[in-house]
Amino acid sequence: MSIPDIQSQTDTRKIVIDKVGVKGLRYPIVVEDRQRGTQHTVANLNIYVELPHNKRGTHMSRFVEILHHYHEEALIGNLESFLLELKSSLKAEAAYIDITFPYFLTKHAPVSGIASILSYDCVFSASLKDRYELLIGVIVPVTSLCPCSKEISEYGAHNQRSMITIKVSYDGFVWLEELIELAEATASCEIYSLLKRVDEKYVTEKAYQNPKFVEDIVREITLALEKDTRIRSFYVESENAESIHLHNAYAMISCPAK
Repeated sequence: MSIPDIQSQTDTRKIVIDKVGVKGLRYPIVVEDRQRGTQHTVANLNIYVELPHNKRGTHMSRFVEILHHYHEEALIGNLESFLLELKSSLKAEAAYIDITFPYFLTKHAPVSGIASILSYDCVFSASLKDRYELLIGVIVPVTSLCPCSKEISEYGAHNQRSMITIKVSYDGFVWLEELIELAEATASCEIYSLLKRVDEKYVTEKAYQNPKFVEDIVREITLALEKDTRIRSFYVESENAESIHLHNAYAMISCPAK
């Protein structure tokens, strides 16, 4: 008995679909860790191809089938090969993969030195059309203290939890840790999972002595990325969850390939 292939039917509407595929696929991966060599984590994958105007649908099962050829440790180091195989198997003009995952670093409290683990959300976005492109990124939680509030107040200043996003394309190699450290260095103060009283005093006073607007944060990161000869393009944003307003403060800078 022959089973019809409905996805391969001809479509006459003459409309190309930019991206079609699978989203929200949880999958184990291994990423490079500057301190320990490698780190095992669980990623959320979105995988797409471009669908030609004359094809009714794509074969969703092939996305997972091809992914399994690159199980765990092989995937991140072979994203270009994975996308090439995806393009070939599905006869597509372009293929894409977005990989988001938690990345864990051990941090030591600034005074007591006590160790704890902090999670950072990270992303790899790869595409293959005429050429292969890779973008890596981090989302870093920090503290920011309002310069205006400090200037006009006699007794203190309001601060907020800020989320700094940095995404870059590059030549050579860039560690996720480098992007995390850059974000933390431009904030009023970095955050920690575990603080004793002496540490809490330190981070409170450090933030007070180092006030930053969202505009300050994205500009300082931009200056650092522009000086880094490895960086070809970048996207930087800072969003502050305001403590005295119901809205958030936001700033963004993007720079195309040099």
